Amino acid sequence: MKWAKLGLLSICLIGIIVGLGLWWQHQKVYPSTDDAYVQANILTVSPQVTGRVTELNVTENNFVKAGDILLKIDDSDLQSAVDEATSELEKTIQKHMMAGSDVSKAIANLNAVQATLGDAELEFERQQTLYERRIIPKSTLDKTRANLDKLKADRDSARAALNTAQTQLGGQTDHDPAVRAARAALKRAQIALSYAVVYAPADGWIANLSLRPGDVITTGQSLFSIVEKNDWWVTANFKETALSRIRQGQPASISVDMYPDMTLTGTVASLGMGSGAIFSLLPPENATGNWVHVTQRFPVRIHLDYQPSPEQEQHLRAGSSVTATVDTTDLDKTNE
Repeated sequence: MKWAKLGLLSICLIGIIVGLGLWWQHQKVYPSTDDAYVQANILTVSPQVTGRVTELNVTENNFVKAGDILLKIDDSDLQSAVDEATSELEKTIQKHMMAGSDVSKAIANLNAVQATLGDAELEFERQQTLYERRIIPKSTLDKTRANLDKLKADRDSARAALNTAQTQLGGQTDHDPAVRAARAALKRAQIALSYAVVYAPADGWIANLSLRPGDVITTGQSLFSIVEKNDWWVTANFKETALSRIRQGQPASISVDMYPDMTLTGTVASLGMGSGAIFSLLPPENATGNWVHVTQRFPVRIHLDYQPSPEQEQHLRAGSSVTATVDTTDLDKTNE
């Protein structure tokens, strides 16, 4: 009887040892952690203009599609700015057209002065020939020379007036700096007016909403969030001793604490380049006399094969707890 008990105890011990060995081998080939959480892209909706909310088209947790109107802001001041910029542009173009008219007048005046100057030069040459022949007195020649000098001065003045008019004109309408500045001001006012309507940037669910119609919001203020629909992943914090077999591209299975009957699949996308502790607000300082060896955890990103739809009854939630298990058997196949 004694030997039978010893034999049974030995069998039990052997069974425990074998079981522990199999469990250890399984954990080595299929590393797992329950320090894992669901993640998704979360967009923060912020206004680009300041104003009072006149219309709010979303509620907490409801689904929106990209391009849906989320809210509207009172655009009275913004519309007035557009009207003012439009008026300023029209006045600037009118000034440009008037400057163009001044250029035309200056050109006509210069042509007239040059034509008169040409006749005066011919007359001076004729008078000079007559003076040299002693047909006319010197006083007559002097009068002709004075008139010629006056016309030359008028020509120079007409050229200066033309240059001034051309400078004020600034080239064609679209090249006039003043017109271009007025167009830019109008465009900025129109863009600001368009910001009075806030659209959904992506498909997703509204979260963290406390906004109400009538609230006054400011530029850059965080209003609420959108949890994107398309991209979901798990951040699994594995012990550093389990990372030796984990590689990018390996398959993974995910069990969700929230839904025990839900099992998801995924693929290892990347391994973190630093431990969670090293990026904390107060990183550990190990160069001290009371140092204790602690196994560190490194984040492993697992991309989920998960495409939620608004009609689903069971939805993943960002931040929910899961258990992630990575299949590393491909390393053994490669070694073979």
